[in-house]
Amino acid sequence: MADVQTLALAPPQPAPTAPRLGRLSAYFGTPGNTLISVLSIAAVVFIAKLAFGWLVVDAVFSGNGETCKAASGACWPFVAQKLRYMLFGFYPYDEQWRPMLALLLLFAAFLFSMMPRFWSRGLLLGWILLVLPVLYILMAGGVFGLTPVATTSWGGLPLSFMLSFVGLTLAMPLGIVLALARASNLPAIRVLAVGFIEIVRGVPLISILFMATVMLPLFMPEGVTIDKLLRAQVAIILFASAYIAEIVRGGLQDVPAGQYEAGSSLGLHYWQVMRKIVLPQALKKVIPPMVGLFIGFFQDTTLVTIVGLVDFLDTVRSAIRDPQWQGIAVLEGYLVAAAVYFTFSALMGAYSRFLEKHFRTTHA
Repeated sequence: MADVQTLALAPPQPAPTAPRLGRLSAYFGTPGNTLISVLSIAAVVFIAKLAFGWLVVDAVFSGNGETCKAASGACWPFVAQKLRYMLFGFYPYDEQWRPMLALLLLFAAFLFSMMPRFWSRGLLLGWILLVLPVLYILMAGGVFGLTPVATTSWGGLPLSFMLSFVGLTLAMPLGIVLALARASNLPAIRVLAVGFIEIVRGVPLISILFMATVMLPLFMPEGVTIDKLLRAQVAIILFASAYIAEIVRGGLQDVPAGQYEAGSSLGLHYWQVMRKIVLPQALKKVIPPMVGLFIGFFQDTTLVTIVGLVDFLDTVRSAIRDPQWQGIAVLEGYLVAAAVYFTFSALMGAYSRFLEKHFRTTHA
């Protein structure tokens, strides 16, 4: 009995020292997870070391194509020499301050419009009456002493932004109308909306662009032409509106039927119920898929190359094919393009999370 009491009162013996992998398991979980984490960290460190060596240590920062051929790192003289062409394409060299100013104005307008406290009818009128006309005047010229520049000379990053963001901005209200039409109780309106949405969603964007730029002029009266850029912009608007309509329709179906009935019981007519009660709830619910669609269309503007328009990715390809740099700076060119697309796609994703938090769309 004394021996039992002695054992009960004795201090606990320290556990044997665990192996290093076991100690790491306290931070990463199970031994399997620990092994995977350690291997992943090692792989990241190894890749980062290789990337830093190629980008900085072994890179060439001055010289020409021959200098880059003799080096094993990145060829940054190519980027320095071709950057303006990659950004602005065939736009006249001495006038490239105009697309740069147009880009800065577009970014400033978007930054201002992204702040919910500025959302109002005045903001919409500002876009229609001020921002869009100024952008067109800067790019096209012909007034205020600006040299006229045909749309065939537009290219690079300004063209990609204008086709995607202007197109999606104009496609948004059309998509909402199509969603409401598809959910309508009027058979004729519903059938027309369903037909348009399903036909447009049933064909790729390349087909729509090809029809708008190649086939449409064949049906126009002789001597009547429509600008190629305008045709491509309209094609993107129509194509995007069909996808936006389906996303908005999903948000409308998620709004409880009691919301419609509550609006009707207050004496509100259909459009008042939709504008003040239903649509605000539906649009908040579809922020993530809507932003995902916007990111996809921003990247899909590269398809306009097939109709003869030179977007940002195509100017990068053209710069890579320059005989002076051909076969030397392929990776550097695509790295610049990837950095641009990733930056703006990541910013749109971050703005989506901001809107979700602002409108409290989650259950948190």
